Amino acid sequence: MQGLFFETDEGVHMALRVVVFLIGLWTAWRSGKAAAEGWAEYPTVIAYTVLLAVGMSFLHYALFQGPFLSLFYYPIDFITLLIFSTAGFRVRRTRQMVQNYYWLYEQASPFSWKNKH
Repeated sequence: MQGLFFETDEGVHMALRVVVFLIGLWTAWRSGKAAAEGWAEYPTVIAYTVLLAVGMSFLHYALFQGPFLSLFYYPIDFITLLIFSTAGFRVRRTRQMVQNYYWLYEQASPFSWKNKH
């Protein structure tokens, strides 16, 4: 693929890394949102993120010859993905609570709600 889209092979690898990274973050956001839409509790988000981090580690291994389950890189991947999946979960759960129980709650921030007075 050298010369087709980029001058060097390194440009292709960097572009692929960015695409894989963005897909991972988007998938984490969507998994948190899906857990909230199913009215699942937060431990479900953690379980989804553990599995997603294994999948992302496999992509790093298969595409870039990185380590599969490194004790250094896996926690970094997991924590990064957990931040995005938690954000997706909290944003969706806040919208659910405010829309479904509009007489009880109002939105305090994108991530939380409060009782109406």
